[in-house]
Amino acid sequence: MCDDLTDDSNKRWLAQKRLGRREFSALGIGATAAWLVPGCDSDSSDSKGAQGAAGAEAANSATTSSMVSIETPDGTADAFFVHPRTGRHPAVLVWPDVLGLRDAFKTMGTQLAAEGYAVLVINQYYRTSPAPVLTTWDEWNSDEGKNKVIPMAGVITPAGTASDAAAVISWLDEQSAVDIGKKVGSSGYCMGGPFTIRTAASRADRVGAIASFHGASLATDAADSPHRQLADVKAALLIAIAQNDDERQPDAKTKLREAADAAKLDAEIEVYPAQHGWCAIDHMVYDDEQADKAHDRMLALFKKHL
Repeated sequence: MCDDLTDDSNKRWLAQKRLGRREFSALGIGATAAWLVPGCDSDSSDSKGAQGAAGAEAANSATTSSMVSIETPDGTADAFFVHPRTGRHPAVLVWPDVLGLRDAFKTMGTQLAAEGYAVLVINQYYRTSPAPVLTTWDEWNSDEGKNKVIPMAGVITPAGTASDAAAVISWLDEQSAVDIGKKVGSSGYCMGGPFTIRTAASRADRVGAIASFHGASLATDAADSPHRQLADVKAALLIAIAQNDDERQPDAKTKLREAADAAKLDAEIEVYPAQHGWCAIDHMVYDDEQADKAHDRMLALFKKHL
């Protein structure tokens, strides 16, 4: 999960690049994200913003979506379900970053669904609050935002995540848009990264591929560390690590590689030249080029293993 050290690292990185939020938007990156988020408008006339608008419109016209409720052992989870308008498709469970389910992740889920997947983006905080919990990174960067979210995150246990994943996959298998003859995928961002491994371990019979983007605490000294659970996983892996996360824990990639090799898993583990949070379209350190690369690697993974 994002913490003060990660936030400080990202701020130093932005300062070194002399790139503030206003300049960030002026470059077209922020404008693109605004175009993509459902319900957002942009006055930008730059070509990149226009391309983003066209892409969002095409994705929305090819898919259908709704908010859904899913019964779990710990209560009713709210989630965003989006899939192509016709046919049956492999299911993908998406775990959002620390801000939780919001418009940015609805957009990202819709983009993935347009590629031919039945995508469910879950509110991981359902035990204490419906989505959205936070809607912007400015909220997270405030004391009020952190004081709101950190206790909610503390309620989520590894066992709870595994239980949630099992319940959600069972729900997905009952949906007419899901092809139960295909394996299930999972992707996760920031705090959602390790949740993908717990998902794969909890339903090894169904999960065929997982993708973690700037995942937090993937390899720790804890007995139930995600990397130790790879022995129970039967899925292919994509683990995309942020450069500042790697600087803080350079041995994590080695532990993950050793665990994946010991479990004989197909694993792509790479440190990306980007900051923690680079894949979330509304993050201040969103990196268009590296996010596209990570997204393309995920699509390749899912195409091969789902």
